[in-house]
Amino acid sequence: MLVVFVGRPGTGKTTLARLASAELAAAHLRIDAIEAAIARYGLAGPPVNPVGYAIAHEIAASSLAAGAHVVIDAVSAVPEARAGWTALAAAAGTPLRVVEVVVTDPAEHRRRVEARRSDLEGLVVPTWDQVTALAYEPWDTVRDGPRLLVRNDGTASDTMRQVRSYLMH
Repeated sequence: MLVVFVGRPGTGKTTLARLASAELAAAHLRIDAIEAAIARYGLAGPPVNPVGYAIAHEIAASSLAAGAHVVIDAVSAVPEARAGWTALAAAAGTPLRVVEVVVTDPAEHRRRVEARRSDLEGLVVPTWDQVTALAYEPWDTVRDGPRLLVRNDGTASDTMRQVRSYLMH
């Protein structure tokens, strides 16, 4: 199975992706980690898109081919990024489950973004102004395919109940 967590920075994608990866015994491919490594080793300066996504696709494809579940943690702000995950799952002949994560209270989302600290050397977390300026195109199920929309307004364990149910169907 290919599971993709998408959404703006600061919504809790990484926390949920880590939990899902642990439950599924899946590879966890975090675009931030890939991009931080690229920047840390001087291979490219930020922003490194679409390089991080291309690397994640290759690693995910080989992991899926080896029979492993894969959980992707990526903003996927534009339809082209979303289509890439759909094409990857189709090419691998594996089920795709997309989870879009949002925080519905702008004040809470801002608090989370402003409280974030980088957990990766080379990763600079975005400011609130950068998050709100991000050209995140609204999800369109006709264009982007089905997904579970979760409102990560409470605790991660509450949100994971919804995610778990979706992944098991």
